[in-house]
Amino acid sequence: MAAETFGGATVVIDLGLARGEPDEYVRPVRSTMPDWFAPMILAVIVLLSSAASAAPPPPALSHVLTMSVGPGDPYTLTEGGDLLAQTYGRISAYSLGDGRLKWEAGSASPTYRLRTGGGLVLLRPWSADRADPGTTAISLNSGAAQWRRSGSIVTIAGSSTLLAVTGVRSMSGSGRRVQGPVDAIDPVSGTTRWQVDVPSTAVLLGVPGPAGQRTRMLLVHDDRTAAVHDLGTGALLASASMPPADYGPDNPVVSGGLLLLRHPTTDGRMVSAFDPVTLELRWSRPAGLAFGVTPCGDLACFTGPDGVRAVEPSSGAQRWFKSGWRSVDVRNGMVVAYGTAAGETDPVGVIDPATGAVLTGLHGWRPVPAPGGGDRMLVTRLVDGSTRTMVAVVGPGDARPELLADLPAGTGDCQAAPSRLVCRSTSGELIVWAYRQRG
Repeated sequence: MAAETFGGATVVIDLGLARGEPDEYVRPVRSTMPDWFAPMILAVIVLLSSAASAAPPPPALSHVLTMSVGPGDPYTLTEGGDLLAQTYGRISAYSLGDGRLKWEAGSASPTYRLRTGGGLVLLRPWSADRADPGTTAISLNSGAAQWRRSGSIVTIAGSSTLLAVTGVRSMSGSGRRVQGPVDAIDPVSGTTRWQVDVPSTAVLLGVPGPAGQRTRMLLVHDDRTAAVHDLGTGALLASASMPPADYGPDNPVVSGGLLLLRHPTTDGRMVSAFDPVTLELRWSRPAGLAFGVTPCGDLACFTGPDGVRAVEPSSGAQRWFKSGWRSVDVRNGMVVAYGTAAGETDPVGVIDPATGAVLTGLHGWRPVPAPGGGDRMLVTRLVDGSTRTMVAVVGPGDARPELLADLPAGTGDCQAAPSRLVCRSTSGELIVWAYRQRG
């Protein structure tokens, strides 16, 4: 169309399509969009729809179980995957896998610690006087009462044999010093299998036997006579006189297959290594300022105020030395070095015990006790002025802890088991979480 004015009048002239505009401009016969545009839009729509409909990843900590406990009620985790807790004398066993209650059993009186051994839960009530409260054994599988007898029931490293002893308290604690007879206990009936008499007192510990043979019992008597006994029969296998020393809960120790003893001499303090089978002296070397000897993988670590020194157990030769460290500890198969002697705070990191190299830095973190075993270690860290607690997991060879989540406010006194974390809350609850690594 076009409009022109002639003499004041408007005349409309229809020009049709003769102005040269193609027919397809008026009504296109082919898409004006590029060929790739529609598939791209469709792909974007599908991607957005998938993202919107996908479920969010599960939380790193997921709730398994909550139960009410008193502030002083003991609990522990077993290597078999159970949680044992005592509330006002009543003991409950829960599966850490799904939180299922497995059994409940009563107790004559509350205990201050729950111990297991030989497929049993060993209950020894706290006694305010000097009277012997005895030990009661109940089945770890069913909670059924099995037997009760006087004295304490202990086990030694590397063996499931139950030993009935009378402990001796000293300035260094109740430790491994015993007095009177040592009885080996039948775990089914609670009767005595064999007995070794201790005329006065002695330090009790387990030592390795020859290659392929079971652990043996070592008694270091007050007269410094060391005696090795067979745990199956109680028979005396070897005996020897040991040097004068401060025998106690951490002296001597077994490391690298040898018995290591710190002791004074006229030439100063020494560390001597003895064959645990024959009790023959293998080597002696100066102890320096070391106040302890701790297993370090295949090595032995001397710990003291001047640092940590790793030596070859077979020869006593020094392998490495770290002046800034004060102690080491083995947790879930990993050796952890600390900047303090207590071995609980100020961890340096997970180390390679063969070289002393730090594999995983742990500054600011604190390891969580893991009586339930496993090959990974949980660690916690206070942040934001101690108002928030983070929890992370460390595995063999990890360069750094893998952050899992924040713990709810008011939780503490935690223990760990494979893929499980158990903590108390200030509200009087024991909470079990399953943890999932993000990797």
